[in-house]
Amino acid sequence: MNSLNNNPKRVAVIGASGYGGIQIIKLLKDHPFFEISFLGGSKTASRNWNELCPFIPLDNDPVIEKVDPIKISDNCDFVILSLPNGLSSQLTPQLLENNLRIVDLSADYRYRSLDQWKKVYSSESKDIRRNDYNLCKKAIYGIPEFNAAYISKADIVASPGCFPTSALLPLYPFLKQGLVETDGIIIDSKSGTSGGGRNPKEHLLLAEASESISSYKVVGHRHTSEIEQELSAISGIEIELQFTPHLVPMVRGILSTTYARLRDPGLTAEDCKTVLETFYRLNKTVDILPVGIYPHTKWVRFTNRALISVQVDQRNGRLIILSAIDNLIKGQAGQAIQSLNLMAGIDECIGLPLDTFYP
Repeated sequence: MNSLNNNPKRVAVIGASGYGGIQIIKLLKDHPFFEISFLGGSKTASRNWNELCPFIPLDNDPVIEKVDPIKISDNCDFVILSLPNGLSSQLTPQLLENNLRIVDLSADYRYRSLDQWKKVYSSESKDIRRNDYNLCKKAIYGIPEFNAAYISKADIVASPGCFPTSALLPLYPFLKQGLVETDGIIIDSKSGTSGGGRNPKEHLLLAEASESISSYKVVGHRHTSEIEQELSAISGIEIELQFTPHLVPMVRGILSTTYARLRDPGLTAEDCKTVLETFYRLNKTVDILPVGIYPHTKWVRFTNRALISVQVDQRNGRLIILSAIDNLIKGQAGQAIQSLNLMAGIDECIGLPLDTFYP
């Protein structure tokens, strides 16, 4: 926290030792308007933060504590939940009862229908009993570029998944204006290994992931329905799309290529670039590249920016949109802080990196 601010907002980070939590801590550490007042964890409880993560030391070297909603409510104004799917819903109702405002990085409140969550996250729903239907309806989907006004007043913000962020930012303006057909949309995404989380997994081992690109969950990836929900809401039509993720041998970053058919095949790439520039003209976190220049994931590493480029295949009237984000920043922790800034009534970009370190 910047010492010039004498009245910082106090933030609890629950799930502090995962990749998402570590990025959150890094961004909050030097934030001029927030201070970290509680670190919560399960497996890491009773350990000092600086022992666990000496590469991001905190001045007071706090102890990671078991989650205690009463203690959190006594010492915090906001809570960021960076927990496995299903666990956030076990804490959120009590935290809200104690007048805390929440940004949740899990999928627990991204769906407006709890029944839909139970269907998509069926394995979690077998072990975790939920009846918080009203909270699912109350939560605001946390893409600030679309929902800033609602996020600023929200008690609970459901921060989107990294893949949905990379897909929704380029597609949303075209569907909102009815410029593309609602059927036949295809999203092809490439992600680094950090998207799989910090817990050990065989397919993320160096010997498995290095020097190889592989697809996974070619049909039925969980993020498919999340993307469909948001695009259906803006277009007013139930949308079914094709989403295929791929694992690439890099640590961080997502590159998504989206294909959609233009309703007016006479539109050019320059026309479509103007659509995006107009929609995002007031946003510092989305940059539209010149036609013919396509984003690289390295260009957005360690930043809360999205780079978008567009092309049109005049032979078939197909729109091709490319977007690049850092999955751990704009796709996760940075976007959560962006929402937190809005909830605190300050500029959404304060404390967020917008320029990469290159190369």
